Amino acid sequence: MGLKQTQIKASLDSVAKVDPVLRHGLELVGYPAPRHRPKNFSTLLQIITAQQISTHSAAAVWRRLQETFDGTVSAQNVLECDHKTLCAAGLSERKASYAQDLAGKCTSGELSLRKVARMDDEAAIAAITSVRGLGRWSAEIYLLFAEGRPDIWPADDLAIQIAFQRLHQLADQPKGSTFYPLTEKWSPHRGACALLMWKLYGATTLAKS
Repeated sequence: MGLKQTQIKASLDSVAKVDPVLRHGLELVGYPAPRHRPKNFSTLLQIITAQQISTHSAAAVWRRLQETFDGTVSAQNVLECDHKTLCAAGLSERKASYAQDLAGKCTSGELSLRKVARMDDEAAIAAITSVRGLGRWSAEIYLLFAEGRPDIWPADDLAIQIAFQRLHQLADQPKGSTFYPLTEKWSPHRGACALLMWKLYGATTLAKS
């Protein structure tokens, strides 16, 4: 499960005491809601499914996958499923390949999510990104939404980049590895700050539309 509401509030209150810019953002939109996902294969596959498509499209594909497997999208079910059936549910050829690779590694124990849960952040990210189709962003989303790790900062997330740029009135959009140093002052509470950035992005994007 992800960060609890009490954790989010405590973390943002702590950062707001020392950072007036973040405090202003918090005053604008209030505390973000938790984002909870199960700590399992299904969550990682949902992350793969959602890559580079709209939220609406990703939800539709996931519903079709659930229907394909009678509601249980497990590693064993996906591993035993043929490629064409996965594509018929809405996965691209590449994502269907990624899904079966993930299922194979989870079933064999090559990727053990129980072991991942005991690793430090960077080791956990390395373990997850050893699977084809799961990059650093995907690993960070899993660690934040499923495991509730408090200092995860998905620096490659476009919405977070835009929200941070707007909040700090930056000329350039912060990206990738150069983004992490800009948020060091928020550590070890960057997970809650990421949730706030998503809420700010949604609020300000709606206001501009």
